[in-house]
Amino acid sequence: MYGRATKGIVPARYWHVIEDQRIQCDLCPRFCKLRDGQRGLCFVRAREGDELVLTTWGRSSGFCRDPIEKKPLFHFLPGTSILSFGTAGCNLACKYCQNWDISKARRIDALAAEAVPSEIASSAVRHQCRSVAYTYNDPVIFIEYALDTAEACRAAGVKNVAVTAGYVCPEPRADLFASMDAANVDLKAFTERFYRKLCGGHLEPVKETLEYLVHETSVWVEITTLLIPGENDSPGEIDKLSQWIADRLGVHVPLHLTGFHGAWKMQDHPDTSPDTLRTARTIARENGLRFVYTGNIYDPAGQTTYCASCSHPVIRRQGYRLTGWELDGQGHCRSCGSACPGVFDKQPGAGTGTRAPLGLGLH
Repeated sequence: MYGRATKGIVPARYWHVIEDQRIQCDLCPRFCKLRDGQRGLCFVRAREGDELVLTTWGRSSGFCRDPIEKKPLFHFLPGTSILSFGTAGCNLACKYCQNWDISKARRIDALAAEAVPSEIASSAVRHQCRSVAYTYNDPVIFIEYALDTAEACRAAGVKNVAVTAGYVCPEPRADLFASMDAANVDLKAFTERFYRKLCGGHLEPVKETLEYLVHETSVWVEITTLLIPGENDSPGEIDKLSQWIADRLGVHVPLHLTGFHGAWKMQDHPDTSPDTLRTARTIARENGLRFVYTGNIYDPAGQTTYCASCSHPVIRRQGYRLTGWELDGQGHCRSCGSACPGVFDKQPGAGTGTRAPLGLGLH
């Protein structure tokens, strides 16, 4: 398909030449403008002569077989395995990145594994992974590789999952998520200040991505917010964030509130306290969100899925392991019969997965 793909280089999509003859990348809201030989902030998209190229097609930073709960996705094929992989680089510059050795890589030799899309799909089948996760950095920046891999996975009966910051322009956004079955979107905070100061980006494009996904696609969506002490963990910000989710996305959208541990340029920051996470969960639930989870702490209540109608625990978890299952074959609560929103097997980890209806009163 691509003449230079064996070297990891393929023609990129989403760019145009501007008046001063620089090439503008139209993939994400950074709109990097490049002269010959320059790379975008993401590092993996570069100008070569009169075209923009992706330099990491078919090259990965590594592969891992994970429980899907680790993404985290709690309502999409619970109890199944997912094949995770990523490349190098990122289009944001988060100072607290926990995958900084991958996302901030500026050397192609950080990409240790080579795999064409058909090999990834066959590996997922061979290792009994029901889905493939485009993760570690962000599938947005390696979209050409992600789209080719997603096509191969679908042909093999494997689902596609994007773990993304959602920092992407409308046209590539539509193309990427047309190939995805589920997404966990990292809503990093709910202030423009946080995005500018700690991520080098903007909040509004992420909100637009979330509204697009929930209202204009069939992609199953869950949200993760990492709470960093003194930066985005105030009760007021959690109140605004969760109220926006309830009002603009719907109370059925799962929210994962996770604990921060010092990383990269913010190793001097304290860890998030369990009390902060539990308080944030309470605020979000008081704002109407039906499925709010806590992560990176021991919190059985914060890792359990409760029926939105009768509060019966329908899925219990310990870490990434399922310890209880109270859904019937159609994804309904065995106690009251109400649907639990999500994509579920008749039994956890078995079958093809059917999407449970949202039911009345869940919006």
